This record gives sequence, structure tokens and C-alpha cells, in this order.
Amino acid sequence: MKIFSGNASRSLAEKIVSYLNIPLGDLSIRYFSDGEIWVKYNENIRGRDVFIVQSTYSPANNFLELLIMIDTARRSSARRITAVIPYFGYARQDRKDQPRVAITAKLVANLIATAGADRVLTMDLHAPQIQGFFDIPLDHLYSSPILVEYFKAKDIKDIVVLSPDIGGVKIARAYAKRLDAPLAIVDKRRPNPNESEVMTLIGSVKNKNILIIDDIVDTAGTMIQAAEKAREDGALNIYAGCTHPILSGTAIERLKKSNFTEIVVMDTVPLDPYKQIDKIKVLSVANLFGNAIKRIHNEESISILFD
Repeated sequence: MKIFSGNASRSLAEKIVSYLNIPLGDLSIRYFSDGEIWVKYNENIRGRDVFIVQSTYSPANNFLELLIMIDTARRSSARRITAVIPYFGYARQDRKDQPRVAITAKLVANLIATAGADRVLTMDLHAPQIQGFFDIPLDHLYSSPILVEYFKAKDIKDIVVLSPDIGGVKIARAYAKRLDAPLAIVDKRRPNPNESEVMTLIGSVKNKNILIIDDIVDTAGTMIQAAEKAREDGALNIYAGCTHPILSGTAIERLKKSNFTEIVVMDTVPLDPYKQIDKIKVLSVANLFGNAIKRIHNEESISILFD
């Protein structure tokens, strides 16, 4: 087994190999002056089980690095290539919700398979049906065991799990069940991409502590409006649990001014120093990915990690 990393997920890959007690594979990635990407494996990988760790958040170079690393491994006679994608970018473009738009999630799936990946390992896809976009095996991990354990340890009294939109009800219900807590839902409409408008809150949050659950926090507009609506309806402390901290645009400035007590995120996307504010706590998914990689290598069950 050999584990390599692109530039997008170097810190997470180092944690994964530390957990597995193996060295990180020796790989060179260079950029020519015009932006072209050059990749070389500095060790023999012929006949090896190769895992390439790379999230595909913006810029697009992160995704292009992944494709080139996969193709290079295939041409270097790796026995099996697994693309380990902690954050799967372009997952929000999973269907034609209006005329003449791309289904980019399917395009990305096709490109990964065409480059030469034999299987994919990812976490908390924005749309679970994307698993069916791949014609190669895909293993889907969930951050819920990590978040549930964390919030159980905090022992927050009178907690209510709040879904910030209708689409997140299923995952919020799963958290509510594990935390033995009631469920509330924010019904909202989104007039334009990256814009949200809260309409009404379904459920009782008065004099309750709130846990807002979401898979991606991008501009943070959805979460912040859900928190504001909960506070208007009498909520006390407001927490958030999210997997992928994209935090684009003015998200950090908005979160600094928000009424969140704590926002817990995973390290599927590395946080720039200016994004590391006091309200944000980062938990690592390295051990979970390490266990999954070890099980894939040994041809063992992945689902047992969530039983």
C-alpha cells in the first residue's frame, strides 16, 4: 500500500499516514511558468495498491492535479488506484434544475474514471445519488460518528437538531435520533445561487439549545439565516456541525458577527489562517479515512465502521 497526496490535502494525508504508521509517498508536483502541471512519482509503484488523497475544492487546479496523479499512476503500472477525495467538488451540480445547464457532477465522475481510477473513497456527498454517477466502485464515508461523539461529550441540555433546509431533513433526522433530541426544520426559498431566504421554522425551539447540521458551509448564508430565525423564535445557545468548511467570499466576516456559540467542522478542506476564528473548531477525519483505506487494502467491509 502506498499513499500519496496532492497540494490540496497534504496536511490531512500526513495525519492519515501517521495514524497508519507508514510514510507518505514521495511525489513531485511542479508548475511551469504558464501554469501547466507536471507530476512524477519518485519511487517505484509498479504492482502497488495506490491511494491518492486530494480534495477538489476551488481552484480547478486541485481537480486537475488529481486527474494527472491518477493518470501518472496508471502509466506507472500501479496494481490498483483509489482516488481518496475527502471533499468532492461540483457535487451541487447533480441534475438539470433548469434548462441548458450542465450536470457537472457526472462530468467529474466520468473524468476520474477515464483518468484511470479503479475506485473512489469520499465523504458526505452533497447529493448521495452521485454514487450512481460512477461506473467504478465508490465507498461513501460519513462524518456523523465524529460529530455525534463530540456533541454527546459536550452534554448539551435541551438540545434540538435543526435542519437549515428541507433537503437536509434526512441527515438532521439521523443526528436527532443518535442524540435522542427533537427535530426542527427551516423552510426556505433560494431566489438565486448562493442566496437564501428563510421563510418559516417548523418545530419548537423556544428555550432550547440548537444544533444546526449541514454538509457544506460555503457562504454561510443558509446557516446564519437559520440561526437568526431560531433566535427570533426563542432559542438559547446555537451550535453548528458541518463537514466541509468551504467558507468562500465574506463567510468568515459574517460568521464573526453571527450569534453562533460554536461551529464544528471537519478538516476535509484545510482552513487558511484568516479563517481560523475562535467560533470555529476543527475535528479531524484522518482516523476514519485511515481505517477505511486499511479496510479497502485488506478487502474488508467499510460499512462496519458505521454499525
